[in-house]
Amino acid sequence: MDLFTLFTLAVGLSMDAFAVSICKGLSMEKLSIKNMAVVGLWFGGFQALMPVIGYLLGVQFKDKITAIDHWIAFILLGFIGVNMIRESLDKEESCPVAGVDAKTMFPLAVATSIDALAVGITFAFLDVAIVPAASFIGIVTFVCSVFGVKAGNVFGMKYKSKAELAGGIILVLLGLKILLEHLGILG
Repeated sequence: MDLFTLFTLAVGLSMDAFAVSICKGLSMEKLSIKNMAVVGLWFGGFQALMPVIGYLLGVQFKDKITAIDHWIAFILLGFIGVNMIRESLDKEESCPVAGVDAKTMFPLAVATSIDALAVGITFAFLDVAIVPAASFIGIVTFVCSVFGVKAGNVFGMKYKSKAELAGGIILVLLGLKILLEHLGILG
């Protein structure tokens, strides 16, 4: 997987964390670098961990489904992307509580990184070098999350749904790109 595709995927995956980070920033009365870093570390850490877990699961089945791996990647990324698009169009805006303690952050980090688990399964089928890819995804998510906390604190909810919509479209298009490349339609 080339660097541009990986970067695009990392940005797409980070949009859920970015959207929740905006909410975090909105709900913080006093913004601090420490709180921004804590949010970034939780979301970035889980976005890095989940693809590794997915990859380890995926390599168990890789040999059995190599002939259809591109369809699986297309379906998984498409499903995740469509779900993100659907969530972005939901008019009900909800934000998590302001705390950055483990009890608050753990479920949010897991919830925003489940899609990265599915991407890790896809990585196993595509023979992606998992450690550099997962590290890159984690770093991109960390940066997006820190920026999201700051943006939420400054601008409020204005960009939350737009971020989710953009992330969903990116993942659907990446799934389509993988499918078309494996079918020989794209070079």
